[in-house]
Amino acid sequence: MDTLDRRLIIRLQHAGRETWAKLGETLGLTGPAVAERIRKLQQLGVIKGFAALVHPEAVGIVVTAFVGVSLERPALRDAFLKRIAAIPEVQECHAVTGDEDFLLKVRCRSPLDLDRVVSEEIKGTPGVVRARTTIVLRTTKETTVVPIPPDAP
Repeated sequence: MDTLDRRLIIRLQHAGRETWAKLGETLGLTGPAVAERIRKLQQLGVIKGFAALVHPEAVGIVVTAFVGVSLERPALRDAFLKRIAAIPEVQECHAVTGDEDFLLKVRCRSPLDLDRVVSEEIKGTPGVVRARTTIVLRTTKETTVVPIPPDAP
């Protein structure tokens, strides 16, 4: 990945719908050259994909919570992760250090819906011994932009 690739990635994170031609103008490349660089970055796994960023509240998803999950034993990890991957309300799942084994970001329609997801879906997963839920009152910053260091490989 060179300086142009880094500049391209930064630009795409902020303006992912720009045409190849417009991106090329910004970077001093042709549209086809930009398309080829993006294709290569996708093949390398640097760019995972393209998607619309949906405002949750605009589609009726008004509750965000973080759920810290502790498992009974490490041998249950794979089954837990498979189950969590199948729950659409779980947007993120991170293995963490500290008191819990995993930290989940969950989005739901209502507090009652969150109760269902936590009580039935998450706590109902074999091996889960504790699920500590923190409800978000307000979000002041949330981004999908990854800071790209100038010396990224």
